[in-house]
Amino acid sequence: MTESARNSPLHLVGVDTGGTFTDFVHFDGERLRIHKVLSTPQAPEQAILQGIRELGLGTAELHMVHGSTVATNAVLEGKGGRTAFITNHGLGDMLNLGRQNRERLYDLQPPKPEPVVPPEWSLEVGGRFGADGKIVEPLTNEELEALRRRLEELAPQAVAINLLFAFIDDRFERQIEAVVPKGIFVSRSSTVLPEYREYERGMTTYLNAYVGPLVQGYLQRLAQGLPRARIAVMQSSGETADAEQAGRLAVHMLLSGPAGGLMGARFVGARAGRTKLLTFDMGGTSTDVALIEGAPRLTNESRIGRYPVGVPMVDMHTIGAGGGSIAYLDAGGLLQVGPESAGADPGPACYGRGGTRPTVTDANLILGRLLPNAFLGGSMTLDRHAAESALKPLAEALGRSLEDTAAGILRLANEHMARALRVISVQRGDDPRDYTLASFGGAGGLHVCALAEALGMRQALVPVHAGVLSALGMLTAPRGRQLSRTLLGRLDQLPASQINAIYSELEAEGRRALSAEGVDAARVCCERSADLRYTGQAYTLTVRWQGGASAADAFQAQHEQRYGHRLNEAVELVNLRVAVTAAQPMLTLPQPTPNEAAAQATTQLHGIEGAVPVWAREDLAAGQRLQGPGLITEKVSTTYLAPGWRATVDNVGNLLLDRAQSTDR
Repeated sequence: MTESARNSPLHLVGVDTGGTFTDFVHFDGERLRIHKVLSTPQAPEQAILQGIRELGLGTAELHMVHGSTVATNAVLEGKGGRTAFITNHGLGDMLNLGRQNRERLYDLQPPKPEPVVPPEWSLEVGGRFGADGKIVEPLTNEELEALRRRLEELAPQAVAINLLFAFIDDRFERQIEAVVPKGIFVSRSSTVLPEYREYERGMTTYLNAYVGPLVQGYLQRLAQGLPRARIAVMQSSGETADAEQAGRLAVHMLLSGPAGGLMGARFVGARAGRTKLLTFDMGGTSTDVALIEGAPRLTNESRIGRYPVGVPMVDMHTIGAGGGSIAYLDAGGLLQVGPESAGADPGPACYGRGGTRPTVTDANLILGRLLPNAFLGGSMTLDRHAAESALKPLAEALGRSLEDTAAGILRLANEHMARALRVISVQRGDDPRDYTLASFGGAGGLHVCALAEALGMRQALVPVHAGVLSALGMLTAPRGRQLSRTLLGRLDQLPASQINAIYSELEAEGRRALSAEGVDAARVCCERSADLRYTGQAYTLTVRWQGGASAADAFQAQHEQRYGHRLNEAVELVNLRVAVTAAQPMLTLPQPTPNEAAAQATTQLHGIEGAVPVWAREDLAAGQRLQGPGLITEKVSTTYLAPGWRATVDNVGNLLLDRAQSTDR
């Protein structure tokens, strides 16, 4: 931390609300403390307030950066607010029709999905522009008055406004917003996503309205519970925003927790000299995988459930495989793992909270890779008997021992995660062997060696504080905004003055947003990029903007790397983008204890002869080397150092793993 920040009376707290645990990282200017509590999914702020009390910070002046699952859960569970959708005449079914893609290509009788917007909540008006920016159909005062009366009858909690070509001229959307009755949350496409493609823009705008009232209410309750705290929220793109502004653009929070994990991985990876990372964040409910090359990659083509989301988000792939994933036999008698999870309540059987179905966590316990008395630093004892009782029916059905069944569960879970890692790397033209596998999340360290072997990788990284890395990443993320606008045309025919004028407008908008949060203008940086494609293509690649000719060359090179070829076609500009950021003061990670510590205990692991060492991670010294097999325990996670692997402790406490020799999976 800088000297000025070190003298600050503020306590910095990063909070990541997960499906099973809510994680805390507290920095008081001199030292880091970490903490975990069980999540309270029905009212997430309760777990946060509990953790703050247990950290002894209930009355302290806080600066909290928070990653929340409220928006994500509302979308996935269909529990958003009553939302009216307003669009032009003839387009009321836009969101229900979508792109007419089929989820199962060869299913001739797919189930009919529930409509995104019920017919009675879809309202049509005039106010239509053409692609040239000229008015095709005006918006009359009579229509506006009729719309106002209809909204009063419906009494929605939120309104989403999405008119054709509003990214060119937003006057009609503004006129509609002006007649919406007070107290209703309003989401305008020209604010949320001023880009072409009316369906993606409309869906993003609708989701922003759908979850907006819930997110605003949640953030208000959290603020009321912490009256002395200044609360910021992690956005899906890896920057933070003040809670008040974040509530108005709730769609930017859909991947806020995972984005925090990537920012944490970037932070600790840079201090370990590893800037090319293939990451997997394994929690209790799911696993997120991503690539980092200096910084996390962003995408504008994410999906949450069946819904496209067009705002910039960290580019990651998520599967339903976590420590709480439930193992079962399918109709054909084959072993399956996930995506159903035991969650936080009741949780895995070994938690002793009433769970009776076998999970990945139970399997790790039975194989000896989790120590019953070392879970959460000893504050929670795992019940091995309950885990055995949960696995017993499965083992009997398979005709195998408990240990063999547990090993099968882990092999299957590992294969699910390895497949996800291949999707984000091999299928994108990247060789995993060029990267370091970085594992974090409460369960990641138990699987890191097996996954590295599955991908042919020889290096891995288990970051310091890996079990709460998402919460740590919240404190390292910059404040910022990602802004964009469509400008469609051949790159060599668009005037540079027109392009630069739009870039300047976007930069000014971002600077105003950060200024409203109290950010010093001297700290703000702007980075320009553009979405380009060959003329006639439907999809784009994003490149840094350093002038038209340089951008075209960068696009050609990236197209060849991604798809293996170039085309002799003109390059077309689609969207202009600006990242406006202000870096946070740098955290200083304390060095581990200077005295090398011997293993404090031994344990038995299934499939390994003799006792293996157990190291307490907080006792490891910088430069110390450990040879597998063995376990490395810490307060919030455990790392399984497999046979044939060794670990070196770097100068801030990261575990740098390398594969000493070829081993079988």
